[in-house]
Amino acid sequence: MKESTDMDLSAHTPMMQQYLKLKAQHPDILLFYRMGDFYEMFYDDAKRASQLMDISLTKRGASAGEPIPMAGVPYHAVDTYLAKLVNLGESVAICEQIGDPATSKGPVERRVVRIVTPGTLTDEALLSERQDNLLAAIWQQAEGFGYATLDITSGRFLVTEPADREAMAAELQRTNPAELLFPETFHDMPLIEHRRGLRRRPIWEFELDTARQQLNLQFGTRDLNGFGVERALAALCAAGCLLQYVKDTQRTSLPHIRSITLERQQDAIVMDAATRRNLELTQNLGGGVDNTLAEILDHTVTPMGSRMLKRWIHMPKRNRVVLGHRQQAIVALQERYPELQPVLRQVGDLERVLARLALRSARPRDLARMRHAFQQLPALHQQLCAEPTEHIQNLLGQVGRFEELNTLLETAIIEAPPVLVRDGGVIAPGYNAELDEWRALADGATDYLDRLEIREREQTGLDTLKVGFNAIHGYYIQLSRGQSHLAPMHYMRRQTLKNAERYIIPELKEYEDKVLTSKGKALALEKMLYDQLFDLLLPHLADLQHSAAALAELDVLANLAERAETLNYTCPTLSEVPEIRIVDGRHPVVEQVLSEPFIANPLSLARERRMLIITGPNMGGKSTYMRQTALIVLMAYIGSFVPATQAVIGPIDRIFTRVGAADDLASGRSTFMVEMTETANILHNATPQSLVLMDEIGRGTSTYDGLSLAWACAENLAGKIKAMTLFATHYFELTTLPEKMEGVVNVHLDALEHGETIAFMHRVQDGAASKSYGLSVAALAGVPKEVIKRARQKLKELENLSAGAGAGTVDGSQLSLLQPEETPEAVEALQALDPDTLSPRQALEMIYRLKDMV
Repeated sequence: MKESTDMDLSAHTPMMQQYLKLKAQHPDILLFYRMGDFYEMFYDDAKRASQLMDISLTKRGASAGEPIPMAGVPYHAVDTYLAKLVNLGESVAICEQIGDPATSKGPVERRVVRIVTPGTLTDEALLSERQDNLLAAIWQQAEGFGYATLDITSGRFLVTEPADREAMAAELQRTNPAELLFPETFHDMPLIEHRRGLRRRPIWEFELDTARQQLNLQFGTRDLNGFGVERALAALCAAGCLLQYVKDTQRTSLPHIRSITLERQQDAIVMDAATRRNLELTQNLGGGVDNTLAEILDHTVTPMGSRMLKRWIHMPKRNRVVLGHRQQAIVALQERYPELQPVLRQVGDLERVLARLALRSARPRDLARMRHAFQQLPALHQQLCAEPTEHIQNLLGQVGRFEELNTLLETAIIEAPPVLVRDGGVIAPGYNAELDEWRALADGATDYLDRLEIREREQTGLDTLKVGFNAIHGYYIQLSRGQSHLAPMHYMRRQTLKNAERYIIPELKEYEDKVLTSKGKALALEKMLYDQLFDLLLPHLADLQHSAAALAELDVLANLAERAETLNYTCPTLSEVPEIRIVDGRHPVVEQVLSEPFIANPLSLARERRMLIITGPNMGGKSTYMRQTALIVLMAYIGSFVPATQAVIGPIDRIFTRVGAADDLASGRSTFMVEMTETANILHNATPQSLVLMDEIGRGTSTYDGLSLAWACAENLAGKIKAMTLFATHYFELTTLPEKMEGVVNVHLDALEHGETIAFMHRVQDGAASKSYGLSVAALAGVPKEVIKRARQKLKELENLSAGAGAGTVDGSQLSLLQPEETPEAVEALQALDPDTLSPRQALEMIYRLKDMV
């Protein structure tokens, strides 16, 4: 049976009527319907859930004459099942009992209290702690895109306006959202269709006026001028939809989302999607995290520090003042990090605890963690108060002390609280006198019962008399069957057992009512006091968020200080002159995975030396040399020290890499098509301040096509664009380019051949490589000897052909790309003709002649 809004519900039981009405409000997502100790699902939801979560599909009675398919999960284990569903990209509406079963007629009132979606998770058990979990929205219009992202676990709300499809693809690659909202009219589906967590939204949710109204309402402002987003109309459309979606799913206020920030392209070094992928910043080419830049650099001690460092890596800053502050802080912390990191480790993930506080979903252990973080702050201030660097003092100011809040939590919450507040025992003794009284009544029952038993034994003289408690029947006085006939008149029978009788007396009944009431009242009061703690903490939310951000940054800076010391990095100089000069540069990842020592190499790029043509054998280290340059530049622009003896780096606006390629078969694009698309992007967008890495351009097509394209690209980059370029190639013809163009220089990586073997030197030297080593590398790879032998023979033949007149036997259609074409005879004859001097007969003869020439 299908649930639907237009079905006749009158035939169903009252419970099913309530379920079907709630389900009709959330037709596309699973509804977890709370019944006692379980969340139940019925009908189609039950069938889907049993497959998705691998749980039993059963039946529950019948409604409207049909058995009801049912599946359920225990409420105490719900996080495990939610994690599984969210990883599959599913969303779940959580429906709780909000009415009181004692006073309800018919089914207890229920309501959907929140919707768990992949992009709006805050539960600790559902999140990867060292990665951002972003919700995003995309909007497209004629002149570009609007893109908004929200990290609900920190309140970080960012918007940007990518100018074209390439820039939009780079943003999606950089932010990697867990959930992406898009309008139902979105026409460039190939851009997003492979992404996880896609949510189609109605077009009216992206309406501009509604967006402005929603954002002003959220921030308590009259307009958005203060945030600098007033004119970013496409971005506002995306932001409005995103905010509405968060409100719909969270069903509560969002006080931690306090501002919106417009990210501008000119503030950061721009990297397209291919560059981020090729440089393996936070993800390797296989999709894992091993052997990435983040894996080497990230030894942070808090999850929030780890997430911040990855954001820095993906968005290197161009503001040299900010970078200078970071460098000074790293220098200062090189002495301090051994004592600082253990203290920071104890701070934990304050950022995400604060998000749960803001959403009023923080659990008792979250408040205990917050208290533990506050307890670290005095030691932190003591360690850093004498540091002379302005930036560390600013961060320390934002960290704050929060002594009053620490005292509040120390007096309010017990040392090791239980997981859930509904279990009771969270509020500490001495915090509230009334709670202590109710608890004393509940806890004091044992003393009272012992005294009552002694008194009744003495008064009745019956030695088998006992006072006890039974969960079903309550308190009782018990006598053995042999003495039961001696029970006093005021003993009222409560229960008969095989060998005993149980009685109740008015005094015990009165005490029982009092104890049971006191337990209920203690729990209700405890819940109320817990809620009041939120009211006392939330006015400090903004300061607490600033503190968490400052603590995360201190963690990142202390981590970069430790990495610099441990890995032998040096502080780069950020110059104002367009140049990159590196002495003994190393690849930060490769040097860590090599068993033998890494061979460091120099690099020099400047106005008069803006393109290096790099030649040398496969496996000789060309790609490593190029990538290490890009990574050293990127590390310098996050403020980090770099793997080199010395580095001077000028202004950089973009990093481009065209390194290797794979078929994009899903989109029907060959290796060569991918290569040319990436090349086109570089030639359109590179500037004199860009760093461009070009590896083996033109290898995906025939020799002369490829050589022509490589030549033209190199000319364009060096002569017209004047970008700082590393151009690796196997086309030896390109090594003549430095003779024809200023600013182009040859360098090569060396290898030594010895008989049938080859040794790679991995050293960069000036000048072109003396020869190609392809056959030696093929032999090293295990290609059969007879094949290598035949290849050497063929190589000699081809070399002789190209050296002599035999070059003319090469396919002329290919040669025409390299040589200027000769003017055809017919065209020359036409050019020499003066039509005004011809008679009709001469003109006719000329046409016959031209036809013969063609």
